Amino acid sequence: MTVLCVDTSAAVSVSLLSDDGTAIASRTLREQRRHAELLTPLIKEIFDESGLDSSSVTTVVAGTGPAPFTGLRVGLVTGRTFAFGVGTEPLGVCSLDALAAEAAQIHALEAGTKVLAVSDARRREVYYALYTVGELTAQGVPEVTVVEGPEVASAADLIETGLARGAVVVGEGAALYAEAFAGADVRSEPAVPSTTVLAQLALARRGAGVDQPTTPLYLRRPDAQVPGARKRALG
Repeated sequence: MTVLCVDTSAAVSVSLLSDDGTAIASRTLREQRRHAELLTPLIKEIFDESGLDSSSVTTVVAGTGPAPFTGLRVGLVTGRTFAFGVGTEPLGVCSLDALAAEAAQIHALEAGTKVLAVSDARRREVYYALYTVGELTAQGVPEVTVVEGPEVASAADLIETGLARGAVVVGEGAALYAEAFAGADVRSEPAVPSTTVLAQLALARRGAGVDQPTTPLYLRRPDAQVPGARKRALG
């Protein structure tokens, strides 16, 4: 029995894990525009590497963003379709949760530490959420509790809120807008969400009876809009 996790919020990422949360295979491509072309081949690669096939999958996890509309939709639709194919309900996890949890893990942050996860929202803005680090789960990853967010703002406006004060800051959004985050405790890793950590969080929360819908976190309207009706000129 295995767990498949996909996320297209900040990169194209896929992981395969055992049902106890042990990583089997993982692939990540730092690509933000060709999600539909790249995701399915990545899934095939991890199955080929592991020697397993889709019939082994009993749990499907998908990152719910926040992210721009088109890229995020690819990962969520793929996850939902795969889950339907193997006869299970997909689990959704906020992609920023994985950034915060992996930061706590790799930097050995103590329980109670604040982590500000920041991803690129384009238009000179970032998606962000502030977390408190909790206890280690049975899957070996720290649980994180959201304090504020997820929301979208300019990097400068986010700094003005004071949320970065006293927090460890992670995610590619902080690197992209390094000048705005110059006075914060910015760590270079992790830069993008890990599907392995996303899946581990999903398994821990399922064990705790937490509802995990795959509702996407778009946070703002799509870049592409249907034109409105033209106003008629008055003669």
